[in-house]
Amino acid sequence: MADIPRHLRACLDMGKIAFLAILVSGGIVLQILACALYNNWWPMLSVIMYVLLPMPLLFFAGSDSTSLFNESDNSWINAAKFLTGASAVGSIAIPSILKHAGLIGWGALAFDLSSYFVFIVAILSYICIGDDSDNYYSYI
Repeated sequence: MADIPRHLRACLDMGKIAFLAILVSGGIVLQILACALYNNWWPMLSVIMYVLLPMPLLFFAGSDSTSLFNESDNSWINAAKFLTGASAVGSIAIPSILKHAGLIGWGALAFDLSSYFVFIVAILSYICIGDDSDNYYSYI
């Protein structure tokens, strides 16, 4: 991308940020629709897991994100990986348990799980966009 003019490169970078913003806002809209369309606010319990999901990584891993993808001897990094995985499983388990208990219907379950998968796509897109060669997303 060295031959692309600077103003065009800045426009493409803003397009990447806009794409991420659209994905996250789409996930939020799906989460709200899971509650509002069925007049049942139990699916909002999964929002607690969305908030708790990045906390172990922020507290234990800090800014050393490369250690998350490698095998580590650091027990704090391993604890962060475990707690993040438990939160990710909880994000799927909470709507499933609510459906099994009869508190929400199939439509709310579908909206809630689709919201989760949209958030996962946004996170994976952020990881793919923010590779080590570009420091454009260090302020996010």
